[in-house]
Order: sequence, then C-alpha cells, then structure tokens
Amino acid sequence: MGGTGRMLTARVSRLYTWLPQFSAVPADTSWTFEPGAIAMIGILGGLYVGRWRRVRARHGTITVSGVRLASFLAGLLAVGIALISPVDRLAEQAFTMHMVQHVLLLDLAPIGLICGLTKVLLRPVTRRLQAVERKAGVLAHPIFAVFAYVGLMWLWHVPALYDAALRHSLVHVLEHVSFFSVGLLYWWHLLSPIRSRHRLSAMGAVVYMVSTKLFVGLLGIALTFAPDALYEFYKQQPPIWGLNPSEDESLAGGLMALEQSIVMGIALVWLFIAALTEADAKDWRLERYSSPS
Repeated sequence: MGGTGRMLTARVSRLYTWLPQFSAVPADTSWTFEPGAIAMIGILGGLYVGRWRRVRARHGTITVSGVRLASFLAGLLAVGIALISPVDRLAEQAFTMHMVQHVLLLDLAPIGLICGLTKVLLRPVTRRLQAVERKAGVLAHPIFAVFAYVGLMWLWHVPALYDAALRHSLVHVLEHVSFFSVGLLYWWHLLSPIRSRHRLSAMGAVVYMVSTKLFVGLLGIALTFAPDALYEFYKQQPPIWGLNPSEDESLAGGLMALEQSIVMGIALVWLFIAALTEADAKDWRLERYSSPS
C-alpha cells in the first residue's frame, strides 16, 4: 500500500501542476440557485437557529455553544456550495468538480450538521427518532449504513448510471439525495448525541470507519489508475483547465482517495481521544463511588 500511495500522490501532484498551464475552454462558473436546495437550506437554518436561541436563553451557553451553531451553519454552507454555487455548474464540465460535490454531500455537510446537534436541542424529537429507529429494524443498524455507504458509491460510479445522472436532471437529483441521505445515516452512528440501541463500541467504531473508507478509497484508486476514461458524458464535453477526460478522471479519483484517507485519519484520532476520555471518566466514577476499603 505504501508504494501505491506514493504512486497515487505523484500522479495527483503531476496533474495538479498541469492545471495553470492550460486554458483550452473557459469554464462556466455561473451560480445555479437551485430553488429546492435554497428552500431546504432556509428551512433547516431557520428551524435550527430558532431552537438554538430558545435553548440558549432558557438553559444558558453551557448546553449549546456558539461552536455548535457554527458547525451546523458550516454543514448548510457545504450543501449550498455543492448545489447552488459554481461547483454545481462546473460538475457538468469536469468529473473532478462532480467529485467535489459528492465529497461535500456525503461527508462534509453531514458531519457539520450532526456535530451542531446536542441532546438538549433534540429533546422535542428524541422520542420520535428513537421510535423511528425501532421501527426501521435492520435499516437502523450500523452494518446497513456501511453497506449503503460503500454500495451507493460504487453503484453510482457504474458508467451507465453515472452518465444517466449527468444527462437526466431527475436522476441527478436522485443521486444527490441518495448521497446526502446515506451520508447523514452513516455519520449519525458515529456522531449522534442521542444514545442508540446500536451504539458502537470504541473498537466497533474503528472497524466501522476503516472498513467503509478502505473500500471507497479503493474505488478512488481504481478511477485514478484506469487506463482510459470511463464516462462517455465527459468524453463529449469540451475540456476545461486543459484536462483531457482521462486526466480529469485520474484527478477526480485521486481526490476521492485522498479525501477518504484524510477523513478517516481525523475520525480515528477523534475516536481515540473520545475513548480515552470515556475511560478516564469511568475510572473517576469508580474511584468516587467505590466503598473505601
């Protein structure tokens, strides 16, 4: 894996250095202002800020901090960048920018949104969420989230489906909704402030994370080293930034593999610190409440 990692880094670096040297076709960097995305961001933002202000006024800053607010708003910003900003228009011209969309919707936006939540903020809907979890059965199990996350990434990158999403707006919307939904489900098992029936142990969380990111990272490596471009849609697009379809695909695959590695590394460090903190807290409780010998 070390040699493969060095080859991947070298190839992505080489592609990156080519970008300033070419300007074959000017890129369309217009904003899309997708009404559905704007409405979703506005509704979620309004509901969250209203609840955050009420909780803060009633219980003080300890129960809900400004950092939580910033995290949730950052998650909404990630959704906006993916679906409203020039990234959405550029995704129709370059595979690399489409990959940026997927990274934002699958990982960065869900992480920001869920990290903005607390038990107190969710108190009005906690019982409903727990009831939904019970009724969902196997669909609410972390194993399902792993298969859904990995399976959807591989499935949507099948050339026929990927090209269909780019050519048909409804299929494209379905692709984005599925990525965002699975991203929320996947990260909920790791970051949810509510105690779940299927709560992951420290080791379980590590296996959950490593297995998922490994298989998705392999997809990125496969795209990076594919001998020819796989997607007909991008073969038919005028090249922007001087990248031909094969180079564009390699850069996109490298971006996927790199993002999965970075997110996995940060998450594993966070899980390690959380496990140590939990162990220290447990030892402190045992020491405090144990009977003197």
